[in-house]
Amino acid sequence: MRLLLSITASLAISTSVFAQNTEALLKKIVDSTYNAHPEMIGLIVDVESPDQHISWSYAAGYNGNKSNTPINPSQPLLIASTTKTFMAAAILRLVENGKISIDDPLRNLLTPKTAKVLSSAGYDLNKVNVRHLLSHTSGIHDYVTENYLSFINSNKTHQWTRDEQIALAGKEHKIGEPGTVFKYADINYVLISEIIEQKTGKPFYQALRSLLDYKKLGLDHTWFIQLEKQPKKSLPLVNQYWKEFNWEIKELNPSWDLYGGGGIASNVKDMALFFQLLFNGKVIEDPKILQLMYTDVPPNLEINYCLGIRKIKSGGMTAYNHGGGLGTDAIYIPELNASISSASVEAGKRSVAVELSSLLASKLKALKKN
Repeated sequence: MRLLLSITASLAISTSVFAQNTEALLKKIVDSTYNAHPEMIGLIVDVESPDQHISWSYAAGYNGNKSNTPINPSQPLLIASTTKTFMAAAILRLVENGKISIDDPLRNLLTPKTAKVLSSAGYDLNKVNVRHLLSHTSGIHDYVTENYLSFINSNKTHQWTRDEQIALAGKEHKIGEPGTVFKYADINYVLISEIIEQKTGKPFYQALRSLLDYKKLGLDHTWFIQLEKQPKKSLPLVNQYWKEFNWEIKELNPSWDLYGGGGIASNVKDMALFFQLLFNGKVIEDPKILQLMYTDVPPNLEINYCLGIRKIKSGGMTAYNHGGGLGTDAIYIPELNASISSASVEAGKRSVAVELSSLLASKLKALKKN
């Protein structure tokens, strides 16, 4: 018995030392990346690699433009379009529950008001289906245009409604026939939020909390900004900045990116945890339905956008990710059974955060081989 306890203790110590050494190596990569790109202002990262006993958050830099306050890795921030993966997962939960099919046409899934707006704009709602929305192949023109961003710049506190954004999309020219063209557009996921409400009878943000079961997953720092109360244990939001527009994000009314295309506030650990649990069947339990999420959707396979997720290469390995225009990115690498999330305080430097994820994935791969 003593020998068994001794062996168990030795293994625990060995595992702990390996994890600590790995985290030290990962820290060097993050620090090196930040030092090479200080214009990021701040950089936050989380790595969830259960097979390597790694659950690690780290931050370098500062909490906002011209700030001297160090950023805390547990601070939440607006994850923008990374929200779309959560939305797609919620729809697939409805599929799993037999409430909807991804091939259902939109005709009877939207409110009469929205159906009228889109039909009047020339869209045949018998031909556009849920899969088209999830994969950005609906042919519906986005409301996020140069005019939209210009209006936000001049009207930072404007309270947008979902109906208002749908109406703007209805004034734009159709991109193409559904299923024939890929065009990334927030309008697709704004419509998804309405479908979720129609199918659940709840506000979409409440339905997501229930369908995805934030509590069971341990997503204690995740909520829809403005629509839900911030969790009590959460720290203040990161002071995100977007140099291209000279936007202090906290000065913008968040309703400009709120109704499904974006809107979730979370921290990097919750993001990585969600991706890890999602791809391990803890959210969508039916493997055939989960597989729909990362199955290529025509017509443009070079885009590699599936259902609320993009198929990419990271560290030379196949991976699934989604980024957000405010500087966030989350990724799952099947070969490693690991998830990495990252965020740049300066929104325009998200590409550096993506490159960092690839570097971290490569290091995890090398350590796994050893």
